Amino acid sequence: MTVKEKSQTLAQQLLAKRYLASLKENPDQYIGVELEFPIVNTLGNKTDVLVAKALFKYLQEVEEFIAIKLDEDGNPVQLQHEINKDQIVFELSYNTIEFAFEKAKTIQEVERRFNHYLSIIQPFLREKQHQIEGCGLHPYWRINDNQPVKIDRYKMLIQFLQLAEQATNRQFHNYPDYGTFICGNQVQLDVSRNNYLKVINAMNKVEPAKAYLFANSIFDGENWDTTISRDIFWEESMHGYYQENVGVNPKAFINEQDFLDYLAKTAMFYVYREEEILYFEPIRVEDYLAREKIVAYRLNGTRQNIKPQEEDLKNHRSYHFQDLTTRGTIEYRSVCTQPLHKTFAPIAFHVGLHYNIKELEEYLAQNNYFDFSKENPKELRRQYSKKHLTKNELEKIKHYSLDLLTISKRGLIDRGKQEEVYLEGIMNELGKC
Repeated sequence: MTVKEKSQTLAQQLLAKRYLASLKENPDQYIGVELEFPIVNTLGNKTDVLVAKALFKYLQEVEEFIAIKLDEDGNPVQLQHEINKDQIVFELSYNTIEFAFEKAKTIQEVERRFNHYLSIIQPFLREKQHQIEGCGLHPYWRINDNQPVKIDRYKMLIQFLQLAEQATNRQFHNYPDYGTFICGNQVQLDVSRNNYLKVINAMNKVEPAKAYLFANSIFDGENWDTTISRDIFWEESMHGYYQENVGVNPKAFINEQDFLDYLAKTAMFYVYREEEILYFEPIRVEDYLAREKIVAYRLNGTRQNIKPQEEDLKNHRSYHFQDLTTRGTIEYRSVCTQPLHKTFAPIAFHVGLHYNIKELEEYLAQNNYFDFSKENPKELRRQYSKKHLTKNELEKIKHYSLDLLTISKRGLIDRGKQEEVYLEGIMNELGKC
């Protein structure tokens, strides 16, 4: 066996240990929700980061939040609720807030807590001419202070993305700070060793409908023909240095080995040495351990040679839109932040399809709109997120989306938690189109 083959085999073994070992046979079905929002100046000016920082201090005074992470200046940047363990954090910049909810049994449980936090946060911000808004892109990205939050991990991410400016082997977009102004609506749902591949394969084929139903990030900085600029930001950045690292899977996985082969083609781009974080140009996981040394960068810009170690893979993370996590869940990460009144529609859509996976699989195999043996879900998502669709495309995607919403609704009804209410608005809207 060659050095390269040994590296590939070992990489797959380590990835299997990292991602598959935590899968249970019959997991409890929890819902994990993460919501990101821009903090917007209502007068049309840039976000005042002093207002944002003051909000986090205020939350500790009026609610049972404690600071579990401070920035270099001593400002709280990650809060955790002492009782329910929800977290509120700055997402990469001080202009964006994220709510990371502790796992829950129902969507209503998460919505109640979210509404409670909003009832505290919005009045505080509005007194200072700011508010949280339901946008997939910060509307004032152009004039904001888009510096990363002053913690090492966020500084590393921005510096890593800036490597695109010196890359010569391919073309990237010109916005390496995009992570400071894009916002997403994400949910994690439990999967088992028996069904995780089925779920990934089926939900991958739902992406064209999600592009149509939940697009909310038109970018005014470029003439991109898309209503979901976040896809371009991810895929045409250093995170998309290898196309296998990010976005929609181009095909269904035949079996677990096929999945591990694909995962081994994702990228490593940072490690820790003692307490120091170091980053480098992306290296495929399957090639990583075969390297004798890697030239890495410190945050101060100097270089250091490092030797790859097996334990470095604990820092591995891919950015797939159906992403298997180390917690035995699949994280769905392709939805833009929604208008506030629609926040929980995509959550419910995912939960219902997830619960009704058997009917979803049967429908996808015989639906009248897309032949997935010939059509690529990645390309279909890009096609159906265009700003203008033909009459035929609109007709096709509307019917496909409505069918999927119906399957999801049946799944939610079968769950028996009255969560189907979250789909009513979007189904009524689509029915009138």
